[in-house]
Amino acid sequence: SPVAGTLQKIVAEEDETVDVGATLAIIGDGDAASDSGSDSDSDEQSAEEQNATDAKDEGVDASDEDEVPEDTPETEKKAAAKAEAESGSTSEKKAEQKSEKKAAKPRGSEKSDSGPSGDLPERAEPAAAAKSGSSPYVTPLVRKLAQEHGVDLDSVKGTGIGGRIRKQDVLAAAEGSGSDSGSETPAEEKAPSGGPSKAGVRPELAELRGTTKKANRIRKITAQKTRESLQQTAQLTQVFEVDMTRVAQLRSQVKEQFADKHGAKLSYLPFYAKAVVEALVSHPNVNASYDEKTNEITYHGSVNLGIAVDTEAGLLSPVIQNAQDLDIPGLAKAIIDLAERARASKLTPDDLQGGTFTITNIGSEGALFDTPILVPPQAAMLGTGAIVRRPVVDADADGESIAIRSMGFMPLTYDHRLIDGADAGRFLTTVKDRLEKAEFDGDLDL
Repeated sequence: SPVAGTLQKIVAEEDETVDVGATLAIIGDGDAASDSGSDSDSDEQSAEEQNATDAKDEGVDASDEDEVPEDTPETEKKAAAKAEAESGSTSEKKAEQKSEKKAAKPRGSEKSDSGPSGDLPERAEPAAAAKSGSSPYVTPLVRKLAQEHGVDLDSVKGTGIGGRIRKQDVLAAAEGSGSDSGSETPAEEKAPSGGPSKAGVRPELAELRGTTKKANRIRKITAQKTRESLQQTAQLTQVFEVDMTRVAQLRSQVKEQFADKHGAKLSYLPFYAKAVVEALVSHPNVNASYDEKTNEITYHGSVNLGIAVDTEAGLLSPVIQNAQDLDIPGLAKAIIDLAERARASKLTPDDLQGGTFTITNIGSEGALFDTPILVPPQAAMLGTGAIVRRPVVDADADGESIAIRSMGFMPLTYDHRLIDGADAGRFLTTVKDRLEKAEFDGDLDL
């Protein structure tokens, strides 16, 4: 207890869970508060506490004063007399001190010692205390996370108890949002398919319950082509996991500068697209088509990259022609342009023709991975799953450790008629290696 006295009432029972700073018990002076003989120790403590409180009120640390005289019977009497003269009674002074220490309220807000205080202290008090002096505590995990994202901890405002900086604060600072969003959620990066609704629901579909309607043109084409694709090709799916931590760090560092210079938002998709296009040039058997009638394989000289776009009418896959000639700004602008025109029903027939490989951003709605269905005559399609921060075993020169990394899955569906499993694995290895090294500085035009 911060004061001496007689225990008058127990507020919190044994084994009861209470809030930090809540009142546990009421301590008073008992029946002998007015006795000057037996209560000299109590008067002395009251005076000392009052002096310390007065010093704090004046902005002085009482423990650092050089002119505090040694305790003598004479000084004890003077201190006790001063305390009683200022407060009127020792009991009132103790109540005032308890009120100040519990709730940091102004003088004059003291409560009676006959019962528990009705106002519990605010939980935000520890944060206020942190502002006045020492720096908030930072865990090694948070410190490492800040280093990975290039975040200056001195510039981060902690939202934890006592102003503690949490990992969410670091991620929010890295994202430049200034708000605690829990973690960066790449599933919300919806270029090309726009942001998901809060509950993942399309409200306009609610009116369709209990009705029967003709399928629209896009739905009919999708139904026909997907069925034909599964019937006419030998499809299987291979999945790789990729560490996108370095890409996430690079993106966080340059996205504002990128938007200012190129007028386009820098999502994760252009990084995937760049790595895929380069890999397709190195692995022409994946950027190919098989004609079963003539038994001929065409290895395409250009990479015409299809980008699956979710629209209200259905799924479309407009094509970026000659994607191998574009850097990341060019890919980002092309993706945004095709997505916007697809949703506005402004695509031309040429925009939907000639694709040699397609990327589908399955992570746009939070999916980790699925098994994409090919778009014949293309030989393969890559899915990009949601990028999720989670603990993984990180091996380096110093050994193995557990680290928080930004991880994502890449499912590749391919036609086994012209691509073997080893070929698919080598292609995915090339894409994975490019993304994990994240050496894209020369491709950003900054």
